[in-house]
Amino acid sequence: MKLLVTGGLGFIGSNFILRVFETSSDIEIINIDDELHGSNHKNLSKVENLSKYKFVKGNINDFKLMDNLISNCDVVINFAAESHVDRSISNAKPFIDSNIMGIFSILESIKKNKKRLIHISTDEVFGSLKQGTANEKFNFNPSSPYAASKASAELLIKSYVKTFDCDCVITRCTNNYGPRQFLEKLIPKVIILAKQNKQIPVYGSGQNIRDWIYVEDHCNAILKVLKNGKKGESYNISANNEIDNLTIIKKILSIIGKSTDLISYVEDRPGHDFRYSLDSKKIRKELGWVETKNFQDGIKKTINWYLENEKWWGITPEVEWKDASWRKSN
Repeated sequence: MKLLVTGGLGFIGSNFILRVFETSSDIEIINIDDELHGSNHKNLSKVENLSKYKFVKGNINDFKLMDNLISNCDVVINFAAESHVDRSISNAKPFIDSNIMGIFSILESIKKNKKRLIHISTDEVFGSLKQGTANEKFNFNPSSPYAASKASAELLIKSYVKTFDCDCVITRCTNNYGPRQFLEKLIPKVIILAKQNKQIPVYGSGQNIRDWIYVEDHCNAILKVLKNGKKGESYNISANNEIDNLTIIKKILSIIGKSTDLISYVEDRPGHDFRYSLDSKKIRKELGWVETKNFQDGIKKTINWYLENEKWWGITPEVEWKDASWRKSN
């Protein structure tokens, strides 16, 4: 099998590629990535010289390039996306370009070449839930431009399945954590700022709840979908770890041995969803997926990776939470 992985230099995409080569001997991968923020060639240093791996620099909106690559593969796995909510609040256009127009480009080639698509979406399409949990039939209710762009992509995909009989599958996952995550994200940002004894800004009260999953478990779920996922279906992926942001931060500080005095509460961001929650019974029952990493073990492993890989992340990111891009623009 030959896979075309889009956005494979990013956090989840790179972990997926590594996982494929760890578990399979008969898969080839072409990785197309535009090398924008969040992309890092260091993520795939272990496999970059493998004969079954090839990197192509390019944008998923380049239809001619995508059509050529898709025509020579069996399955497209689309990780490529603008994903940082703060950036979408500051400037939504890159999110429209990548997350909507990019998937349109892929779908047109999928339709033409009769290939298969696995699209990686997000729990944020369902918006904030006061109670209960969202299953695959739950109504979309996105809050941010990022979430709206991902919901739009899903609707477009479903239209191509229904109208053109395209072979597409959608996965939606909760918040990922683990090695190689871009430094704008909550957990790596807290680890690095804590290590350097810098203030850790917390939006609002810090009580916002997210459902956390170790990235390797997410990758294993995608492999299950790749093997047995059904055309036209969507699959929610969650590990039942609903934890508020403040608890996450305090746990990291405790493990590293830092004081909670580093916590600094700041003004909440616009449209900040309070709680995400996904029901993953379908993928567990139909495809036999189950998570393998509990949060306590996963967060310790993640912290150790960042502390032992300073050469990977380098210096403190220029943009800290208190200087988030939407604040600069207002």
